[in-house]
Amino acid sequence: MPEPEELSPVFRVRLPIGQEVLGVVQQRLGGSRMRVLCLDGKERICRIPGRLRRALWVRESDVVIIEPWELGGDAKGDVVHKYRNKAEVDFLKKKGYLKNLPEEF
Repeated sequence: MPEPEELSPVFRVRLPIGQEVLGVVQQRLGGSRMRVLCLDGKERICRIPGRLRRALWVRESDVVIIEPWELGGDAKGDVVHKYRNKAEVDFLKKKGYLKNLPEEF
């Protein structure tokens, strides 16, 4: 049986699936809308869907997962997930998911 010091904690981070894209909130626009700089190089106006509106509090410079709208073109999207702590963001940087991100974030 391994010693308690040898056990490493299990760390699970949600990653983008399918059409989802990582992004950084640049500016809150009021209500549940915000301007997000996505890592695919596009800037989108995104909203928090009604099912997450009370559960998801987003501020500027938060790292989020965006699901782009199919009908509204590539200029709009929904915020699907917010990375809640610095350890999750550090994990994404370490694994290379945030390599296109400006250094200030």
